[in-house]
Amino acid sequence: MSSLFRPPFAAIMLSMPAAFLPMALQAEPAHGIAMYGEPALPPDFEHLPHVNPDAPQGGRIVQGEVGSFDSLNPHILRGRTPWQLQYLTYESLMGRSYDEPFTLYGVLAESVRTDEERSFVEFTLREEARFSDGSPVTVEDVLWSYEILGTEGHPRFHGSWSQIESAEATGPRSVRFTFTEPDRELPLIMGMRPILQKAQWEGREFAESGTSVVPIATGPYVIDRFEAGRYVYLRRNPDYWGNDLPFMRGQANLDEIRMEFFGDGTAMFEAFTSGLLNTMRETNANAWNTRYNFPAVQSGEIVKSEIPHERPSGIAGFVMNTRNPLFSDWRVREAMIHAFNFEYISQVINDSEDPRISSYFSNSILGMEPGEATGRVAEFLEPFADELLPGALEGYTLPVSDGSTANRANMRAASNLLAEAGWEPDASGQLRNGDGDPFRFTLLLRQGAAEVSSIADIYTDALTRLGMDVSISQIDSAQYTERTNAFDFDMTYMLRGLSLSPGTEQRLYWGSAAAGQPGSRNLMGVESPAIDSLIERLLNSTEQEDFIATTRALDRVLTSGRYVVPFWFSDRARIAHARELRFPDELPIYGDWIGFQPDVWWWEE
Repeated sequence: MSSLFRPPFAAIMLSMPAAFLPMALQAEPAHGIAMYGEPALPPDFEHLPHVNPDAPQGGRIVQGEVGSFDSLNPHILRGRTPWQLQYLTYESLMGRSYDEPFTLYGVLAESVRTDEERSFVEFTLREEARFSDGSPVTVEDVLWSYEILGTEGHPRFHGSWSQIESAEATGPRSVRFTFTEPDRELPLIMGMRPILQKAQWEGREFAESGTSVVPIATGPYVIDRFEAGRYVYLRRNPDYWGNDLPFMRGQANLDEIRMEFFGDGTAMFEAFTSGLLNTMRETNANAWNTRYNFPAVQSGEIVKSEIPHERPSGIAGFVMNTRNPLFSDWRVREAMIHAFNFEYISQVINDSEDPRISSYFSNSILGMEPGEATGRVAEFLEPFADELLPGALEGYTLPVSDGSTANRANMRAASNLLAEAGWEPDASGQLRNGDGDPFRFTLLLRQGAAEVSSIADIYTDALTRLGMDVSISQIDSAQYTERTNAFDFDMTYMLRGLSLSPGTEQRLYWGSAAAGQPGSRNLMGVESPAIDSLIERLLNSTEQEDFIATTRALDRVLTSGRYVVPFWFSDRARIAHARELRFPDELPIYGDWIGFQPDVWWWEE
């Protein structure tokens, strides 16, 4: 696991150009940029480490999607677009290596430059970069793309654009973005914006949805044909400008990528078993063990592959809203965790296949280590020792049951914790506090979440045995979004995916400022000076050692806060596919992630 963060391959040489910010050190143009430390690959790298550089070209992959589409523009809010289009047909100035936590290498750009404080970023375009119609990618295309995305594009682009003080051409092939304030992550974010052809959109409304405009982009694939709502076929562009680019060697090997759309998951699975689709990603461990035994699997025509990863588990489970006084006491929250019979529920729901989430960054080098905090982790936590909850400094582990339905030891521990917090059963067994108020709350769920609903049924039975008055309310998506945006819930299901390069999104997830902002993602309502301080330290870390220790400290504070009753996570991807579809033996640390299937797969008879 420690190999995730590799030592720098070289020191960046610093200079001080007189023309720009004379008081700030500025790096020479580089082939790549890392969030922390230096890129692992040298300037003359031949290919990314997780590809097969000798992969044959040809064949096709046919994937299924549940739903429909009515737009071919993946960069706007309106309409439904096949999500793969933004990754397969478009390119950005720089591209990620998924064998590093957060490192970019030049794609459309041959180099990147920034200063020590990262108050600006400058990119130089490759002279050979071309759109699919053969026209060159220009500085004008780049500047227009960033502005149109930041003003009329999907809201996900607006935040970073609001941090740009100026955008300008600094040469015939170079552009520079100066930030409103230094930001270590922003140079990388700006390097990942899709580049559009300005000429294609002249006289057209960019934000209008539809299928009348077939994108002209720079990626290795172009749209061959489609039928709105039913299918999209992509073909590899034989004149793709980047065929000889080291970053692309071993990628875009398949001649054709097909995306077929279905009304529901059952229809899609039937299409796979009948041979219409030749790959299927399964997210349910029980289904993987029981449904994938049809003839094509038994004959070997379909192969079942499991692809592990080393990215953080994130957090998924029932989140308690601490704005509600009922859940403001950590002992109550700990009791709620004890009452969750993980071993039994996991066996019933998913055959005990997937591991439990033990902390927010578990399964990765960023996760807290067992036992007492030591070294720099302890140093970063010490200023907040008086406010930290039990477990943050000395270590915290989740309770384990014996797997029986009774879960007696943990239920007894839960009752004791509730009693310490002032909740005792009355003569009828109903939990009440000193004022006689019952322990009553509602678990809010979104309609259609079948697996979560099954978990909730088992869990609330246990809570009822403790004397709680719990009801489950399932509402449609629109109502659910409205309620959770207004923090109008007691407990609900929460999922927060986390990466190996946590950044500014941490403020939105659990920063104090977000706790009172309707619509924020801080559902638990946590307001903690320790968390706020650690997030800022994380965002301003310049060395990997500091970054890792800070994230581990943050993981301890979040986990010992007991805000979420954690479920399980999948430490591997489960993909069934035609035996002719192959992937490299050398897996990236992100495993099956964006840029894995179909990018590095190939077809071999």
